[in-house]
Amino acid sequence: MMDLSDLNAFVAVARAGGFRDGARASGGSASGLSEAVRRLEAQLGVRLFNRTTRSVVPTEAGLSLLERLSPALSEVEAALDVVNGFRDRPAGSLRLNVPVSAARLILPDIVPGFLAAYPGIRLEVIADENFVDVLAAGCDAGIRYDERLEQDMIAVPIGPRVQRFATAASPAYLDRHGRPQHPSDLLGHSCVRGRFASGAMLPWEFERNGEVVRIDPTGPLIVRIGGATDLAVEAAIAGTGIIGLFEGWLRPYFESGMLEPVLEPWWQSFPGPFLYYPGRRLVPAPLRAFIDFIKAGKP
Repeated sequence: MMDLSDLNAFVAVARAGGFRDGARASGGSASGLSEAVRRLEAQLGVRLFNRTTRSVVPTEAGLSLLERLSPALSEVEAALDVVNGFRDRPAGSLRLNVPVSAARLILPDIVPGFLAAYPGIRLEVIADENFVDVLAAGCDAGIRYDERLEQDMIAVPIGPRVQRFATAASPAYLDRHGRPQHPSDLLGHSCVRGRFASGAMLPWEFERNGEVVRIDPTGPLIVRIGGATDLAVEAAIAGTGIIGLFEGWLRPYFESGMLEPVLEPWWQSFPGPFLYYPGRRLVPAPLRAFIDFIKAGKP
């Protein structure tokens, strides 16, 4: 008989791509996961991972096992979660995969109140700008914008329903180089840009009275969207150039005077993000509680 905890350890390592990351995701230890995988390999009589000092990669046998185990373990979790529904308050783990912007601008207004209301729930938030399969990543749900939602997902609005893309610069920079009056003026300015992990660098879009303008400004600094966004903000404050970012991210710097809005009448609005989750399986009790919480609009 296979130990269920050993199977879970194998899945955690395979999904995370390593023992340390698997330990962080599962709440265990790297040595414990390593021992569980060795025990499982001994019982099965096959190698499940090719290990080097730099990587841990599933073998063909490991990939086949992962493919069959993932839905089976999800069903086990769902079956156990049915019992959770009989508790006075849901308990268990909830894992969310979200963009950095949501972790910074959306969740701070929700998470403290949710955890206070449900002390039996342990919430883990993974901030990631990459497109991921939330189930394959071991997450219960994710937060994304409408254009990035995967098919066959149930989407629930979360956070402000209208956001804006803002541009800004330090007053000192604008005093030296002038204040743009039209989006096309940005082509003559130094701009701080962001690039997605995929390599894509989206154009800046502006809109006013039905006129839409898309430009690809240049500048001395390009940062990875998400992890290095704070560097871009600090560079703009220091006078490096004009930055484009969520209005909510820049608002505190407008209020302090460290940054000055640029081309505000042209700022483009877009719909707010959604919490999304697979609709093809039973919704775990902690996720159901989170969905109900945000639908109720509680602070």
